[in-house]
Amino acid sequence: MGIVSWIILGLVAGAIAKFLLPGKDPGGVIVTTLIGIAGSFVGGWLSSKILDKPISKNFFDLPTWGSAIVGALVLLIAYRLVFGKSRD
Repeated sequence: MGIVSWIILGLVAGAIAKFLLPGKDPGGVIVTTLIGIAGSFVGGWLSSKILDKPISKNFFDLPTWGSAIVGALVLLIAYRLVFGKSRD
């Protein structure tokens, strides 16, 4: 997959992560979207390095999507833990 595919995957993964973790985010929609994109990159990289799961060339590969969504969830949770109180 190319960089544009990873960005699109990150946008969707960020939306799914936001759906799974409803509530106010400290940065709003734009920051949540960027976290989703970063999470897809981190999730894909970690799954290829730690889990020894090669990144598929196919855009609709379920393990690739799963790792991207999990990466987005982890980064979103970490972001909320670090910056969650700043909006109060």
